[in-house]
Amino acid sequence: MLQQIQSEIKNDPYYQQNFANDGERFVAWYLRRVLLRDSIQTRDDLTDGHNDKQMDAVIVDDEERRILIIQGKFITEATVDSEPLREILSAWVRLQDLDTLQRDCNEKLKLKLEAVRNALEDEYRLEFELLTTGTLSDSAKGDLRVFADKLDQDGFDEFSASLQLVDTDVLETRLAEAEAQELPSLNHVMNVEAESTLATEMGGAKTIMTVLPLVECLRLPGITDGKLFRKNVRQSLGSNNKVNKALRATIAGERVREFFYYHNGITAICEAADYDAAKGTLKIEGLSVVNGCQSISTINSVSQRVRSPEAKEAKILFRLYVIPDRALADRVSINTNSQTAVKPRDLRSNDKVMVGLKRAFEARFPDGFFMTKRGEERPADKDAKKTMDAAVLAKMLMAWHCQRPNISYNEKKLFDEYYKTLFRTGYDPNSMLALQTWLNAIDEAWPNLALNDVLKAGKTYVKFHILFSISSIFSAVNKQPTQVVEPSATMRAAQSPGDILPLAANCLENALQNAINQSQMGGKIFSPQNWLKNNASVQGETLVAGTVAGMLSGFPNGEQLLNLMRVPVGDLSTRWQAE
Repeated sequence: MLQQIQSEIKNDPYYQQNFANDGERFVAWYLRRVLLRDSIQTRDDLTDGHNDKQMDAVIVDDEERRILIIQGKFITEATVDSEPLREILSAWVRLQDLDTLQRDCNEKLKLKLEAVRNALEDEYRLEFELLTTGTLSDSAKGDLRVFADKLDQDGFDEFSASLQLVDTDVLETRLAEAEAQELPSLNHVMNVEAESTLATEMGGAKTIMTVLPLVECLRLPGITDGKLFRKNVRQSLGSNNKVNKALRATIAGERVREFFYYHNGITAICEAADYDAAKGTLKIEGLSVVNGCQSISTINSVSQRVRSPEAKEAKILFRLYVIPDRALADRVSINTNSQTAVKPRDLRSNDKVMVGLKRAFEARFPDGFFMTKRGEERPADKDAKKTMDAAVLAKMLMAWHCQRPNISYNEKKLFDEYYKTLFRTGYDPNSMLALQTWLNAIDEAWPNLALNDVLKAGKTYVKFHILFSISSIFSAVNKQPTQVVEPSATMRAAQSPGDILPLAANCLENALQNAINQSQMGGKIFSPQNWLKNNASVQGETLVAGTVAGMLSGFPNGEQLLNLMRVPVGDLSTRWQAE
């Protein structure tokens, strides 16, 4: 793994030209190759350097509502001592006092901390990762457990956090997942009791169910590096998680012997299994846990308690399916994960208004597909350009009809307090398709849009600001700046967006630059990410859009653009209220 990283950062000009040393290049490599950040996002994420306060990279992930802080240690020695762990603990303590931290840190981290401040206020979860090419010494492993417990204590200081070690083994696993590579097969011999084990066949697949002592879970291979959970739809969420904390509390409490009754069990799949009732052994080839990642990781994190006399009688149900068929194995993995956190969007998926919109859209466009549930996939006979996702529609409606792209990033609010505002019975399917057509055009034109790196790094929410700018230009061209054009009336322009998209991008770019200039004049720290989540961005874009619309007549193709963007008065309506 170390040799591969060294070779890639040495031979790729991107790392050599954009980062000052191998430490920075290592973190950048992880961001690009494992977390799949693009080259612009990677440069924006890196905060390493003088006065980085033990925070080499900071990511505020609005999609997952988390703050990820990475501390990287690129070393050639075999082991790592406790010093990097103490640095992470120091970073966490410093975050308790953001004002002081911002005064002392480097300029790039100052900007990131403004975004962190808002995210913490919005109750994003905080995650630390210690990224290293080495392995922890025995004493450091002990400190890791202590520090991880300390970080996730409820009520300690201002907020709790989780700590994840990303060492060579974990790196290898995550890189393989990022590249969709096959990982080495995990084989294991499990000790089982015949009176607590049932072997049968269900639907053509061999099925084995047994009751395991919790301590037997500690013997499972591939827990710490994640290889055991390769086919799980999600990896460990860390100890700073409501469900995992409850598991820990049960194991640590007086009712640990009752653990079996409180838990739904673990589900695993394998390629082959041999159960010997006489010997009390279960030999497994190609083992992978598809439901129970959080449980096993949590059990492993309190291994001392699990091995204690008090927990000797604590047990868990273990289901094993022998499924060599890869496609079936993938379906089992997806469908057994019913404990994934339910989001507001999920609660609305069967709402009568949502179902009505789906029926209307698919009736109007037989080759179209409207996805109301997470995890749905477009059927092969449906047009990709006419495929809509309910969550994306909510973001587009907020940006276009509510004129609030600064709220589009917050899926929780869209499907909670703004749901009835956004999802309306009888909304025109033609407008739905027009919005999707504009968004498709923005995605296709993205690499060529004249946006600075700060905006390019935030594509997931910046594109909804561009969608808003398009609607603002339309309103200004039609001399109704306080009205909103029906998306369906813009379909012809959406199908020929070549000259309009650069104008919309220019609105956002100029509005941002104006905001930066004003902030600098006032001697304030300016966070582009926070600005994009604020009404100030809307006001700035609206002003620039009005100016652009007024200048169109002087463009060489101005009259053609104006004719393309003019709509009947009846196709303008009042803004939907979102605050």
